[in-house]
Amino acid sequence: MTVPSFGVGTFRLEGEVVKSSVLNALEVGYRAIDTAQIYGNEASIGEALVDSGIPREELYITTKIWVDNMSKAELIPSLKESLEKLKMDYVDLTLIHWPGESENIEEYMQALLEAKSLGLTKEIGVSNFNIELLHKAFDAVGKENIATNQIELSPYLQNQKLVSYMRENGIQVTSYMTLAYGEVLKESLIIDIAGKYKATPAQVVLAWALAKEFAVIPSSTKRENLISNLQAKQLGLTIEDIDLIDGLERNGRQVSPDGLAPEWDD
Repeated sequence: MTVPSFGVGTFRLEGEVVKSSVLNALEVGYRAIDTAQIYGNEASIGEALVDSGIPREELYITTKIWVDNMSKAELIPSLKESLEKLKMDYVDLTLIHWPGESENIEEYMQALLEAKSLGLTKEIGVSNFNIELLHKAFDAVGKENIATNQIELSPYLQNQKLVSYMRENGIQVTSYMTLAYGEVLKESLIIDIAGKYKATPAQVVLAWALAKEFAVIPSSTKRENLISNLQAKQLGLTIEDIDLIDGLERNGRQVSPDGLAPEWDD
């Protein structure tokens, strides 16, 4: 699979704010953009992508199917609507956003696979799935068809059981909330390591995630932060640094909405 290791997220960004963020990200070198139906910003992102003038084949666009659309009848029409908003014929990756309370995993995963066969999306995957749900998704469409599971991951929440299961099954780990809403950037250990490398705390945390071969999708409305975050790719932490950051684990989950989230493994 070809999920890029570094992209830009757009959660909670709308209108001109998200348009500016995406345009800035593209100008400074990002090519992977992550959005979702529920974010309400696909149309603004579509405008930014057109305005950027960057050829479609150079971009990697991810969107996510909302729970209201997770049925055979609704999934493909909703994805076509997303494509209209994004002003493109296909996305590179389409994910099931949250498992929700739906028991029809076979139905919606097979609908997602059909969307791939129709050329509406090049790859498919899931988000916020636990081990049990991943196993069911494998049964529904074959694990070889699942590009990634996008999950909350940070030094405070490392999801070790789930990450191990994904690695055993060849599923790319995509980390969201890698900076834990900025909380981990105040951590004295992270600040000390950043000082050692003359780096920012955000660069250190992102470099830690990249060292673990997680794909990351941090967001920012500030051009300087977009540039700085991207430079984390050049920061090589020592094994000792990584071990110290690993020691920050505290099961610090921040995103687990009732009615959407599964029963977590850790």
